Formats: sequence, C-alpha cells, structure tokens
Amino acid sequence: MSVDTAPRPVGKPGQPGQPGPARSGGRAGKPRSGMVGSSQGGRWWLYLVLTVALLAVVAPFVWMVLGSFKGEGELRQVPPTWLPESASLDNYTQLFDKLNFGQFFTNSIVVAVVVTAGNLVFCSMLGYALAMLDFKGKKFIFTAVMTTLMIPGVVTFVPLFVLVANAGLIDSLPGLFLPFLVSPFGVFLMRQFILGLPKDLLDAGRVDGAGELKIFWKIILPLCGPALATLGILTFLGSWNNFLWPLVVAQSEERYTLPVALALYSTGQNSTNYGLLLAGATVVIVPILVVFLIFQKRFIEGIATTGLK
Repeated sequence: MSVDTAPRPVGKPGQPGQPGPARSGGRAGKPRSGMVGSSQGGRWWLYLVLTVALLAVVAPFVWMVLGSFKGEGELRQVPPTWLPESASLDNYTQLFDKLNFGQFFTNSIVVAVVVTAGNLVFCSMLGYALAMLDFKGKKFIFTAVMTTLMIPGVVTFVPLFVLVANAGLIDSLPGLFLPFLVSPFGVFLMRQFILGLPKDLLDAGRVDGAGELKIFWKIILPLCGPALATLGILTFLGSWNNFLWPLVVAQSEERYTLPVALALYSTGQNSTNYGLLLAGATVVIVPILVVFLIFQKRFIEGIATTGLK
C-alpha cells in the first residue's frame, strides 16, 4: 500500500473546500438590531394596559384616603372634587371620640388573630396528614374537603348559626371565631405545598425515633414558611373584613367588630355620614397593609411554589 505524500495545493480562504477565518461576533451570536427594536417597541401596549389596570386598582383607595379629609358637603357636591378644598381631621376626631373605637378595634384584632392562628395550626396538621400519611379513608376525607371548598358560605350560614346558638355562644367572642378556625382552602393549600417536600426527611426522622407529632413540629412546619405566610395573610384579610357573621352573632355593642360598627354608626335613618365611613375604612385597611408588607416576600414565594414538586 502506498501513501500519497504529495503536497496539496493551498487555496485562498473563501474558496470552495477551504476553511475561512474564524469570525468573532458573527450573526449567530449577535441579534439583529432591528429585531431588538421591534421587540421593545411591541411591548408599549403591554405597559399601557398594566398602567391602566394599576390606576383602576389604586384610584379608589387614593380617593378614599383623600375623601376622609373632606367635609360632608364637599363629598356630596357634583361634580366631585379629587383633592380636598379644605382638609380637616373632623372625621377622624369623630371616629375616635364619639365611637367606642378602642373596643371595636380590640374585638377585630382578637377575632382575626385567633382565626388566623387556628387556621395555621389545624390546616397545616390536616394538610400534613393528607399529604404524607397513609390511613384508611384518606381519599374520602380529601374529597370531602374539596366538596366543602366548592359550597358557597351562604348555604352553610343558617345551619352554622343554629349550631352556635344551641351551644350558647351568641353575642360572645368565641361565637365569632370558633366556626372559622379551619377552612377547606387552607387545608388544600397546605396539602399541595407539603406534597412538594421530600419524603426522605420524614424517613430520616422516623429512623431517629421521632413520632409523627415531633416530625410535624420540628421538620415540616419550619419548611412551610411561604405557605404559612400565604395562608396567614389571606385568613387575616378575610377575618378582618368579615361583616355578615359578626353582624348576626354580635348582638350588643361590646361585641361589635370594626366593619359592623362602621356600618351601623355611619348610616343613619335618613342619611349616611360618608366622611365618617371613609375615615373608618382608611383606618381599617392599615393593619392589613402592615401585615402584607411584613410578609410580602413569603406571600409571593408561597403562591409561586405551592403545588410544585
């Protein structure tokens, strides 16, 4: 066998069969400027829609805060004004002086905190059992939770009131918070989040001799921070703004919550004191904003990660 050792002709780069010089920053690694410009220019409508949506959401709250500094005559005039012509604190003075604001605020805080704490504990317990434990009737219980989640609260309002009345809890703080210590949404939320946790942690705890209750408190709960923050904010918001149940159960002024007190004392037989109502609504949303700002990061994380495995 002979090997051809004759030198091959060397052609110029760019000719057929000859490799060309390496190019840095070619078309494959550098996007066209026209494509970038069209991509950025095509997003203007998205920013416009988001800006309009933001204004539509924020504008009522801004008008509420500004309206709380207006007099009753200015609030009723047509066309309405945006900025107060003569700002005053008369509505807030009337709210704190003439009404038993401290008692109403305390009742709302107690009910909202107890309901939130109960949901965090009991919903996480049931969620852990439905997600990690195997027992008879597990599927039936989860189906019952999902079915309850689909039933409107108005349907169960009258039977729940009858149960509370038979227990002698009408016109009492326990009657305001005991029926809401567990929610089907909270159970479902915690179950979906706990499903994404690795089961190896539970097996390691059982190998070390830990019982299910210790595993729940020492291993599961510390990992459920985002889900607990999400559930806590949503539960506190719903309990703080609850109006119909406290209106029916609380039959004396000593048991009124803030939403009930504002609705009853700002609305007269012939007219409504809109200034007092706006001032009270402004005060009512302050605790909600504080809670959300404190747990905002955890809330977003819990919404984003719940259900992911």
